[in-house]
Amino acid sequence: MTEATRSLLTLLKRVEHGLDAILQPVVFAAMAALIGVITLQIVSRVLFSAVGWTEEVSRFLLVWITFLASTLAFQRGRHIAVTFAVDALPAQLRKGARILATLAVLGFLVALVVIGYRYMQVQSYQKSASLRLSMTYVYAVIPLSAAIMCWYAVVDLVELIVKGERVEEPTQ
Repeated sequence: MTEATRSLLTLLKRVEHGLDAILQPVVFAAMAALIGVITLQIVSRVLFSAVGWTEEVSRFLLVWITFLASTLAFQRGRHIAVTFAVDALPAQLRKGARILATLAVLGFLVALVVIGYRYMQVQSYQKSASLRLSMTYVYAVIPLSAAIMCWYAVVDLVELIVKGERVEEPTQ
């Protein structure tokens, strides 16, 4: 591996770790907020009259948590994968199959960015029922998370091409 290739891969991995360092606390804070909002909803229904906006906020938080946490799972290779056929291939064919699979995933994610962005624009005229929040903010997570996963897939693709295998890093 040349020095230029090594420095490119190092830069890509640094950006990947930076994204990870931003996403982890955001997902954690959203989970804490979700717990707080649901607790407020339960307490207010039992002791007082229900707080109307809590159901809507909890639903929106759950959507954002799902998509953002899926980017973290994607980065760590934690999504379901059936690899026994690819693992049985000889090394060179295995590398080619993994590159093709990563390219297919990348194609799907690029399509999701485009379609998610268009859907976000279509929904921009709609307002949420209780908060009167533009639904653009709710649907913005689709192209955002797909774009982040695109970055992770590009890093995986470069790593596969350069090193031959994606290096699994220990999780914290």
